Amino acid sequence: MARAELDKRPQRGWRDLLPASALGMAAFFTQFDVTGVVVAMPAMAAELGFGVAAYAWVMDAYSLAFTGGLLAAGALADRYGRRRALLGGNIVFLAGSIACGVAAGGPELWAARAVQGLGAAFVVTGGIALLASTYARPDERARAFAIMGVISGVAMALGPTLGGLVSGWIGWRWIFLINIPLCLLVILGVPRLVAESRDPAGRPLDWSGVALLTLTLGIAIESLLMGRAAPAWIAVGLAASACLFAIFGIQQRRRAAPIFDPAVFGRPVIAGISALLVAVSIGYWAVLVYLPRFLGAAVGWTGSSVGVALLAATLPMLVLPPYGARLAKRWGWRRLFATAMLVLLAGDLTLVLAASGWLVNMDVILAAAAIGMLLIGLGAVLAHPQLSGAVVALVPPAQTGMASAVTVVMRQAGFALGIAALGATIPDEAMATGYMWPWLLAAFGSAGGLAAASLLLPGHQP
Repeated sequence: MARAELDKRPQRGWRDLLPASALGMAAFFTQFDVTGVVVAMPAMAAELGFGVAAYAWVMDAYSLAFTGGLLAAGALADRYGRRRALLGGNIVFLAGSIACGVAAGGPELWAARAVQGLGAAFVVTGGIALLASTYARPDERARAFAIMGVISGVAMALGPTLGGLVSGWIGWRWIFLINIPLCLLVILGVPRLVAESRDPAGRPLDWSGVALLTLTLGIAIESLLMGRAAPAWIAVGLAASACLFAIFGIQQRRRAAPIFDPAVFGRPVIAGISALLVAVSIGYWAVLVYLPRFLGAAVGWTGSSVGVALLAATLPMLVLPPYGARLAKRWGWRRLFATAMLVLLAGDLTLVLAASGWLVNMDVILAAAAIGMLLIGLGAVLAHPQLSGAVVALVPPAQTGMASAVTVVMRQAGFALGIAALGATIPDEAMATGYMWPWLLAAFGSAGGLAAASLLLPGHQP
């Protein structure tokens, strides 16, 4: 249908956005099982006897499988059907959730979390592709993506609070088991509301590229966590990971349709955006994973108390994204992202102060922790929602699809590596003062993002 004919079609009402709501709900639990699980992890660690490395793998197993799955999900969804990919991913996620809920030890929980992550990759990829194919008009598509964005934002922002309430009232296992009715609703609702779509002529699946990038990331994570006991392993593992990444770059350069084009992402401006993606993942998202442990060590808070406290860091992600978009238009990319990184850096340094032991009054420690969490939330909300738009604006039009997908991959990769890097600096039996080092490392990451924004990004917004 021609664009002119599309624009003459009558506006559809909000009732016709029910498919977007169904797809948003399908994505809801994939986000909730990142932020909602964070608050319950200390209880998991206590029951299953986790140290810090095992604690980190609860999140990294999910993130690593999600990253690898994203690289494969798009091609498979195009070839075999996007609705089929979403529903298949939903079933895999359901199976992983049940396995998490009944896990008897660390290895079983890590494997189940990996299954969840793989299913989530197909749910998210299929959902986004179905939204784009279901809503042809630009205004309808914008509203549909806004609905999905709000639902995902609720999951990210309120996940810690809801997770804390569930964990405190009925136990951490129910954070996973409550996915069962949600997944069943998706299985029943999506086929009735959303039509199938596919693109058999889509890009081919690059199995070797998926395997190389997943192995690269997995070795880097494990080497950082093993380095807690044997620091030499960090150098050996990171060197091996770097070699594999170089092989991946060579392999991608030789492919006619690469999943990650080194030529595009070697440009200085895209290198700057990539550095910002990693900086936000380390300075905010990875910090969020360890905040419940810190609050438990500092003030003895657990469960629902921690979930409510984390609203200081997560609630800005729900209510403030529109203001970030307005500032991007007014200030331009460089000023916006430099400001965001500066606020994020200030928040991380305030958390360093709260954990340093220099503050002896408990009320002052709590105030510093609250201010630090609020600042990292504000810094993240200024940067995080705008980064995808910046990538799309700064790459050639023919490569925006690949660029958008790679930004998601880089967010997840930065998140996984940030969790491992911060975890490598925390002693197994950490007092509150032991968290000064991971917060300081997060501050270095934020400072790197500040330098990248100031030096590599354009002052205007294309």
